[in-house]
Amino acid sequence: MNHKRSARLFDKAKELIAGGVSSQIRVNEPADTPLFFTHAKGSKMWDTDGNEYIDYIQGMGPNLFGHSPDFINEQVSQDMENGYVFAAQFEQELEVAEMVLEMIPMEDATVRFASSGTEIDQLLLRTMRGFTDRKKILKFEGHYHGWMDSVNWSVHPSIAEAGPEDSPVPVGESSGMDQATAEGLVICQWNDAKLLEKAFKKHGPEIAGVIMEPILANTNCILPNSEFLDAVQKLCKENGSLLAFDEVITGFRIAKGGAQEYLGVTPDLATYAKSMAGGFPIAMIAGRREIMDLIGDGTVYHGGSFNSNVMSISATYASLKHIQTQGDAFYAELNAKGLRLMEGLRDVAKSLESDLHVQGVGSVFAISFTTKQEINNWRDHARNCDDDKYQRFAYAMLQQGIRLSSNGRIHLCSAHSDDDIEKTIAAAAAVLPTL
Repeated sequence: MNHKRSARLFDKAKELIAGGVSSQIRVNEPADTPLFFTHAKGSKMWDTDGNEYIDYIQGMGPNLFGHSPDFINEQVSQDMENGYVFAAQFEQELEVAEMVLEMIPMEDATVRFASSGTEIDQLLLRTMRGFTDRKKILKFEGHYHGWMDSVNWSVHPSIAEAGPEDSPVPVGESSGMDQATAEGLVICQWNDAKLLEKAFKKHGPEIAGVIMEPILANTNCILPNSEFLDAVQKLCKENGSLLAFDEVITGFRIAKGGAQEYLGVTPDLATYAKSMAGGFPIAMIAGRREIMDLIGDGTVYHGGSFNSNVMSISATYASLKHIQTQGDAFYAELNAKGLRLMEGLRDVAKSLESDLHVQGVGSVFAISFTTKQEINNWRDHARNCDDDKYQRFAYAMLQQGIRLSSNGRIHLCSAHSDDDIEKTIAAAAAVLPTL
C-alpha cells in the first residue's frame, strides 16, 4: 500500500506536535509511518492516501457500534443545539444514570461522571483510600488503569526489573514519575490465589482496596480462574478492603452488565468509559451508596469542567437506549461475530501449523504468537509470546487492508459484517505462511 501522503504529514506533525502524535501508542501503529485518516464509517476507515481498511481498533474500543453511527449522530446533533458545556445539571444526565443503574448488577448504587478512563480511575483510588482510611492499593502486573503516576506501575515491566515471582516490585512505565507514589501500591501476580494470599498476609491491614481489570484486556484478554476470583472476594471481605473492577474496556461491551454480569461477581466499585458513549469521551464510577456518599458530600473531592457535557451525555443516552431497544439480541449477535472470527483464525492457524494464538471473550479478544495453550498473566506473556512476530503479522495484515492494533487487542463492533470477517480470515491465511 502507498502511504506517501501520511508519511509527509507525519514529518510535518513531528515539527508541530511532540513525537507527531497525541497518544504514545499511536506512534507504534504497524505501518511504515503513523497513518493519517480522512474519514471512517461503520467497520471501515480511509486514510489520506485513499486506502480502505477493515478496522479492528475501533478507537481502542469505544466504537461499539462502529464509526459514526447514524443514531448517535442524530441524537447528538439535536441535543447540542441547546449548548455544549453547562457546568451544571440537566435532565438527560439523570436519564442516563437511571439507564446505567438498570443495566449493571450493583444494588443501591449511585454514579458520578467524568471524561476519561485515566481520570475516573484516579477518583476510584481516592475514594477507596477515603472510605477505608488506608494508604495502599493492590494492583496486578499487566493491568492498565491509566497513565497517572499513582497507578502507572508494573503494567508491562521487564522480567529482569519486576522482582521475584512471589513478591513483585513496582516498575514505573515512564521516566519522570513520582517515585513516592510506588509506596502506595502493592504489586501482585494475576490469577494466582496463593500469591494473593501472601500479599494480603503481609499488607492486609494497609490495603484500602484491590483494583483489577476483571478480564485482563490489556494482556492477552485473560479471564480470571474461579479459584482466583473466589480468593479476591474472600480476602477483601476478611481484611476490610474494597474490591474495584476497572471496566473501562469490558463495561457495556461484553454484556449489558459488563464483566460483573459475565463473571457473576459484583464489586464494591467499578469504573467505565470507552463503549458507553459509542465513541464520545465519557467516564463513570459506580458503587455502593455508602461509599459513593463520600464523593457526594465532598469528603472525597471530584471536579471537572467537562464532566457531563451535553454531547457526551447525549451520545451515552443514544448508545444505551440502542442497546436496551435491541435487548439480548444485541450482545448475542455481537459476540457471535467475535467468536466466528476467533474460531476462523484458530482454524487457519491449525491448518498452517502456525503458532498464532487467540484468547478472549468474543467482542474483545487478543492475538499473540505462542505455542503455550493458555496465557495466564503478564509474566506468562512476557516469557512465552513472540511480540516481534505479532508486529510483523499486524504489518502484513495492514497491507491486506486489515487494521489491527499494535498491542494485539481486537475490538468487534456491531457494524462488522460477515464479509468483513471472511476477508479477515482469508487475509490471515495469506499472511501467516510469510512470517
